[in-house]
Amino acid sequence: ERSRSLLSPVIMVPGSSATTERFNELIDQLNKTTMNEHSVLKVTVSREAKLSYSGSINKNDQEPIIIIGFANNKDGYANIKKQAFWLDVAFTSLMHNYKFNNFKAFGHSNGGLIWTYWLEHYYAQYSDDVRIKRLMTLGTPYNFTENNINNRTQMLADFIKNRTALPENLKVYSLSGGKSYESDGIVPETSVAAGKFIFQKQVKSYTAMTVTGEKADHSDLPQNKQVIQAIREYLLKKPDRPGRPEKNLKPRRRRSNR
Repeated sequence: ERSRSLLSPVIMVPGSSATTERFNELIDQLNKTTMNEHSVLKVTVSREAKLSYSGSINKNDQEPIIIIGFANNKDGYANIKKQAFWLDVAFTSLMHNYKFNNFKAFGHSNGGLIWTYWLEHYYAQYSDDVRIKRLMTLGTPYNFTENNINNRTQMLADFIKNRTALPENLKVYSLSGGKSYESDGIVPETSVAAGKFIFQKQVKSYTAMTVTGEKADHSDLPQNKQVIQAIREYLLKKPDRPGRPEKNLKPRRRRSNR
């Protein structure tokens, strides 16, 4: 179906101890400044890998938001591996139901770790059928709470070791909260920055950004205006914007044919 191939969902994964309700305010803010509202489907995966759904994808919505959360949303590397498996169960089901051939991914905090693990261990099986275009992570602690980049957690070491499995055509945006220069109040800046050892020279592009201002601490980050602006600017389809932000883009130089 051609209409379905136009579908390009944004799939969001919340962090530890957060549910599929995590992004409600973010989505409200996003939809206020968007010509076409994004419809929202929420999927919760039980410990037994059973899926329960709420919300729905509107028929004409080419860029719906799908949120995948986990009944077991605890922290820790062993759990992140389980959550990546549960993400995969949900992803397979969504792909069969909605027949999309490309998508964008967003992860807050541990959600970014779950996506990274999934990309390194599960994505290859789909790469003929579906393409991840962009990944945006927000306050994602690639080295957990470790401040010193020389002390690599087992997780970070594994991410670096398996990085060749990452898709080469992926654009990655890693956002960190700058409540202070060292940290967003929970995640050390150096832990977010450790993402560069995983993604740099491995994917098409890797961009690190720090967001500041109000709501720059860890749990408030999804509501931060700069984050919402970054989502609009880098994650979503370009035509989806209202007129004003368009002016921020540099005009393309026209080549004359003479």
